[in-house]
Amino acid sequence: MILTGLAVGLALGFVLQRGRFCITGAFRDVWLTGSTRWLTAFGVVIAAHAVGLLVLTTTGVVTPQVDPLPLGAALVGGLVFGVGIILAGGCATGTYYRSGEGLVGSWFALVLYALTAAAMKYGPLAPLTTWAREQTVGATTIDATLGVPAWTVVAALAVLVGAAVVHHLRRDAARPAVASLPPRRSGLARVLLEARWHPFATALVIAAIALVAWPLSAATGRVGSLGITTPSAKAVNFLATGDLAMVDWSVLLVLGILAGSYVAARASGEFRVRVPDASTVQRSIVGGALMGVGAALAGGCTVGHGMVATAQLSWEGWVATGAMLLGAGLAARVAVAGRASVNEAVPEASPAAAGPAPVLTPA
Repeated sequence: MILTGLAVGLALGFVLQRGRFCITGAFRDVWLTGSTRWLTAFGVVIAAHAVGLLVLTTTGVVTPQVDPLPLGAALVGGLVFGVGIILAGGCATGTYYRSGEGLVGSWFALVLYALTAAAMKYGPLAPLTTWAREQTVGATTIDATLGVPAWTVVAALAVLVGAAVVHHLRRDAARPAVASLPPRRSGLARVLLEARWHPFATALVIAAIALVAWPLSAATGRVGSLGITTPSAKAVNFLATGDLAMVDWSVLLVLGILAGSYVAARASGEFRVRVPDASTVQRSIVGGALMGVGAALAGGCTVGHGMVATAQLSWEGWVATGAMLLGAGLAARVAVAGRASVNEAVPEASPAAAGPAPVLTPA
């Protein structure tokens, strides 16, 4: 049954790559352009996952546990992670699927992300992580705090996200049609490998994969859904120690994400090894390191917290995700301000001479 982790990862990696689904862009757009289109898609993942998870828990298929809120660790870790994803040019999902596409900068970010997460969880910094996450305030889930049934919170979330979806679909319908190139493929091949995937449709597929992950993972003794930070750290731990106990369903999941995104990029003709300049590599290294430190402190990334813990109505998931959004916004604003300062200081420089701004590349 452990091999089902690989199968789920393959499917998720394929969908992430073809749907271009990266939360970094969603967070950045809110702060820099005011656009909430991709943030709404992120909300669709959470809401659809929450509805499905409520069914799974009510019927007794899975019995997930929610830990008390480590408020300080969730806030600090989330902020650090949010800054890191802007520097790295991608969140946990984006870093993995772009690595599979051949983006060398993401390779650097991914390696540092996994290394620092391993150091924080299993290495010399593990005592710091343990201490920080033991400082809890007792709150577990939103519904428990409010003293209401979980379905009422899930229903309210679904209504809010649904209203945002309707808003964006109406705006899309009002826009003039954009001319496109003649299709090179037909039928299912065109849908899967050529046509542009709608963010909301991609979000629903991701939510479905997250729901399937619950019983498949539980069948191996692991109670959980999708996750990237801990399995990345486990993979590093295994490579360093040879401890086979580290290789579980979740480790095969992240390996599958890499493989699935590579297959999608190859099949769609989007795979290309792209070597960045030195400054981009430096940002990727620093960003990846901050991602590992932040996610370990917070107890999850934009997947473990942003897509899964939020669907469990966990305070930790929502607080950490909110802190990630704030950290990403601060970093994006600083990056834009720094870029503007450079352009003002060198008015004669052409855009090409000024160089690219990799941290602001659309997700």
